[in-house]
Amino acid sequence: MNSEWIEISIVTTSEAVEPIQGVIYTTDVKGVSVIDSEDLEFKKKHPGDWDYFDENILNIRKGAVIKAYYNSSVDHKEVEEYIRKGIQQVKEYGVNIEPGTIMVNTVNEEDWANNWKKYYKSTKVGARVVIKPQWEEYTPKAHELVVELDPGMAFGTGTHETTRMCIQALERYVDEGKTVFDIGTGSGILAIAAAKLGSKSVIGGDLDPVAVDSANMNIGLNNLGNNIRIFHGDLMQGVAGRADVVVANIIADVIMFLTPQLRDYIVDGGYFISSGIIKDRKDEVVKTLIKNGFEPMEVNNQGEWICIVAKKHEDFPR
Repeated sequence: MNSEWIEISIVTTSEAVEPIQGVIYTTDVKGVSVIDSEDLEFKKKHPGDWDYFDENILNIRKGAVIKAYYNSSVDHKEVEEYIRKGIQQVKEYGVNIEPGTIMVNTVNEEDWANNWKKYYKSTKVGARVVIKPQWEEYTPKAHELVVELDPGMAFGTGTHETTRMCIQALERYVDEGKTVFDIGTGSGILAIAAAKLGSKSVIGGDLDPVAVDSANMNIGLNNLGNNIRIFHGDLMQGVAGRADVVVANIIADVIMFLTPQLRDYIVDGGYFISSGIIKDRKDEVVKTLIKNGFEPMEVNNQGEWICIVAKKHEDFPR
């Protein structure tokens, strides 16, 4: 007999998808799906990158719908109010969340499983890296690196612009022997990609224990338990030593807060890859990086988002 689940849907903008998912993953959520109009645009522009398309996406002319699934025993009114307040905080960070509508529905387990899984298919996100949900079959080409993922419990599926740009940057700056720190690891997707690219050691951290569990599960799916260590903590808590590359796919305010600390965690000449930056905050982040002895090498843009690759100067005065 199928169990019933609570489905909470949020209608919002494409740029608000990841920060709102961050709010959702601080609740006792059991699964999340996203239908994003930007995905349709990405498919049109990159027809060879996707092998899947769902007609339901056509129903969204602009923006996105995030669906979060909870056990029927949860107090959905309490969760709904928590999400509502979290969305308001996202708005206060300068992210456009309109309309930010929240709807609650009851679905059975079979419908839930079919509904959210069908939106995740194998996706090539860089020159080499392919994200493959664990239930999908995919035969990689000789040069491709497959990251196997169960995206059900923590955000970071490779389809969002911020994640794609980080992976593309990792492809350019990570090779054999490099050490990588992944701050705010989420599903562990960036840590896993770094290890697949040849990093000898990857340390990832997240403040959300659900994300830590999910990242460890995904690391297990990729048989990388000896290469990656995930810790539960805020930003650089749990990190020791220095990395050749630090990647942080968070938000502009956290990146600017984090930047002064990073000189102690990146080798001279190493790189800081930062994303989750909306266009309007780009100049602030660039100024903060320069002020703290980082030289912006790349400022990349996809959709409403920015990813910056900055190099640590060796002779910056302390």
